[in-house]
Amino acid sequence: MDPYRNGSINGTLDDYENQIQNKLAAPMPWIGFYIVAASFICSMAMGFDLMVSLVSKRYWFPCITCSLNATYLTLLAVSSKLAVDLSSSMLGVDDKLAKVSSLVFMSTAMCNSMPSLASMDRNEMFSNIIALAILVVTIVVNVCIYDAETSGFVHGRVVLAEETVATVFMLLLLVILCCSSVVVPTTKKYIESKYREMNQTAQVEGNGIPKCRFTVDELRLMIQRYRVMAETGNPQFVMARSVISATSGLLCLLMVFTLLEAHLRLIFFNSRFGRIRSDYGWSTPFILYTQSAGVFLGSIAPLFRWFLAAQFRISEMSLKSSRGELKIERYWTLRLVELRERPLRLGFRRFKIMRKLIYHAKRLLFNICIGVQILVVLTSKLILFMSSIGGNAIFFCFRYINILQRPDPQVMRLDLSRYVLLLEGEAELPNKILTDLCYWSDHQIKFGRRRQSKTLAKLLNMSENFDGVMTFDNNKEVESLHSQEPPNCWSWPVVTLASIAIALPNITRRKFSELLSAVSEGMYFVNLIEIYLDGRDGELDSIAKAAHGVWERVELHHKWQDKNIQETSQNGQTYRHVLQELSHISKNTVEDFKTRIEDDVLMENPQNWPVKVVAANSMYRITQTILLVYKDDDQETDDEEMFRRLSVMISDIFAACLTNLVHFIRLHCHSNVIKERLERVWFAAIVLGRSEEILEILQQRELPDFCLDPAKSANIEQWRRALTELNNENPVSAASNNEMSVPQPNGEYVSIDLDG
Repeated sequence: MDPYRNGSINGTLDDYENQIQNKLAAPMPWIGFYIVAASFICSMAMGFDLMVSLVSKRYWFPCITCSLNATYLTLLAVSSKLAVDLSSSMLGVDDKLAKVSSLVFMSTAMCNSMPSLASMDRNEMFSNIIALAILVVTIVVNVCIYDAETSGFVHGRVVLAEETVATVFMLLLLVILCCSSVVVPTTKKYIESKYREMNQTAQVEGNGIPKCRFTVDELRLMIQRYRVMAETGNPQFVMARSVISATSGLLCLLMVFTLLEAHLRLIFFNSRFGRIRSDYGWSTPFILYTQSAGVFLGSIAPLFRWFLAAQFRISEMSLKSSRGELKIERYWTLRLVELRERPLRLGFRRFKIMRKLIYHAKRLLFNICIGVQILVVLTSKLILFMSSIGGNAIFFCFRYINILQRPDPQVMRLDLSRYVLLLEGEAELPNKILTDLCYWSDHQIKFGRRRQSKTLAKLLNMSENFDGVMTFDNNKEVESLHSQEPPNCWSWPVVTLASIAIALPNITRRKFSELLSAVSEGMYFVNLIEIYLDGRDGELDSIAKAAHGVWERVELHHKWQDKNIQETSQNGQTYRHVLQELSHISKNTVEDFKTRIEDDVLMENPQNWPVKVVAANSMYRITQTILLVYKDDDQETDDEEMFRRLSVMISDIFAACLTNLVHFIRLHCHSNVIKERLERVWFAAIVLGRSEEILEILQQRELPDFCLDPAKSANIEQWRRALTELNNENPVSAASNNEMSVPQPNGEYVSIDLDG
């Protein structure tokens, strides 16, 4: 029978549409689970920032992962799908609460990540603000449409008040974020100017001390100064302690109360609607609980920022009048005023009336923006002022608790308040904040101190002077294998000498292991000096990296040039046989290379040589120097003694190189890039902790005058040249520096001239 006859057509179409609707609604719970995943990731990001900030005592809670970038905004867009869904009817209690929680979760995430705008450049911040505004406006429009269309039904009016409040708060937060982004470029310029002034002050205070004679305590104080400058000048911290941040914290608290009120009211008084009555099905409770947990977790940081800004104001309430609290500083509107006064660059010049209309429209637009900016700032200042008055008793209790904690008296004695970077009209930072900053600097130093190398300190104690810098290579007597020599760096002689020492026969495993450990730790510091101080505009980058690559194979596999260097010392052999074998291998490697590149113009430059050729050249020169020194030794020197002499030579080179650690720590504390400053200060503190014992050993030594100049002391060739000049000026010292003592059978030592 034809289904379209006898009036059955309408029933068939209804069944057909219902089947399609059921098919389309079937995967909706899994889409809801996708919303849960996005909400969970956002919540975990907020939780991670919260945990890291609490551990580091950075109670202004910087945004590390919760940054308003493309990824985060995409996750927020997925999390807010319930708020923009116009096709699904959400009639159950959990469905209504989940929609409210989506709105509050979106606002909380915006509030939580507000300081991240300050760490962006102008173009990035503009694009992210536009993307956020599009997302927020889309959500608001969809919510308004849904509420307007369902307001005539009982189910549509259940959470109308909460949705309206959450939507209004979301729009207010968007306005606050836009106002904050406008002031960021101006505050960055102001803080950057203050940082340069403070940096000059810190450098002037250190000019009375020789640059290589800073004590560990003086370096620790310098790190604390730069830590305060880097932290207080952090653009995120500047925004987090601003009055606008306090207003966002208050809005966040009100949104938490809104969501909490909706939970209590609907669960206890509107249970007649049922728990779940939407296409999202079993995923709705997961969305509700995940986003509710994210709201309470994400509201902690904004509330702390509000309390922190109020605490700053409380510390100066007795010093300022209420009229001064409502003063609008120039930097709040400077950027908008500049944009308003900027001339228009229009392509048409003849239509004067059109140009005049555009001109007045532009000024009217920016005048409105300036008015909104002033209104937001005034309201924020008033909220913060009232919060400071109301919270004075609470903060008094916190201050009393802090007094009972007895902070480190050494930290409290340091006057670091003048290194705090503040904007015009900002309150002074409380002593507790400065104490926490100093505490974290000391914590980083202690962290590095736990990683100090005792074997490296023991090796450095073997050195009494810097003779090893001169004696490892005899430039006059050892013939070059090539017309040009590769540029030298600190790493190559250390790696080559350590490889020779490891290859010596009859050496106990304890001494062998101690030397490996000491050289490995020393190479860490040498690498820092070569990268940051002895860069020579990149000339030594490939040479130094090659040396560290060779050392890695020596340390891990005891292999040099793909040969086990310990196998070169067979039974019955002495150090002389080992040196001759290594020299022979090295010479053959270089000469084979020369034969293969006779017509290669590129390889005429030693910087382009392969790693194995550079290593072979260094091995040949050093082994030939040692063999030259001991060529007249009739009695074979003990292998243990040769191992000791090689260790002393390594120690001398390390000692000369590590005199630059003070230069490194001083220079590494400062950076012209805002984003790098805090990380550089942290790293400098760790390096100071790791090198404290080394610095104390070196400070007991008599250092040459050229160590005061980092340009000379950071380069091994400059060291050798400067030592040669000192020797020429002081012949007596020159004789000792150009001689190497050789043990004799009677126990005495005979000096042999290295210059022939």
